[in-house]
Amino acid sequence: MKAILQRISEGKVVIDGETVAQCGRGLMILLGVAQGDTEADADLLAAKIVKMRIFADENDKMNLSVADIGGGVMVVPNFTLLASYRKGNRPDYMQSAAPDEAKRLFEYFTSLIAKEIPDTTHGQFGADMKVSITNDGPCTIPMDSEVLKQPKRQ
Repeated sequence: MKAILQRISEGKVVIDGETVAQCGRGLMILLGVAQGDTEADADLLAAKIVKMRIFADENDKMNLSVADIGGGVMVVPNFTLLASYRKGNRPDYMQSAAPDEAKRLFEYFTSLIAKEIPDTTHGQFGADMKVSITNDGPCTIPMDSEVLKQPKRQ
């Protein structure tokens, strides 16, 4: 499972001219679900994300989490995070989970985030979404559940 975290000052998702998700200061998470991903992958990523200290404290040091600042989270499904670009010029998405399983895990991941961050909203799985954000920093962090499964270095 892959996620791209972006610290934002605002964001929204529009589908067919209608705003379906909106967020103020907080995080926008693009989430890609790979073949073989499980609820354990979602558990690892969600737990790490809600505690990630990437917001400035009173000394302007990145020392606060989205929960610490009372921020919001906007989760957007994005299968293109699993693109393979090694061969040719057209990426393939064969690493992506099947749509039914990807949707189930996207919804599960979003529910985990919402348990910790009450102001959680999300895009619509499978829709053609127009996503706009004001990236704060910019501060953008790629994350992969496979990395979180590796032993910690001493």
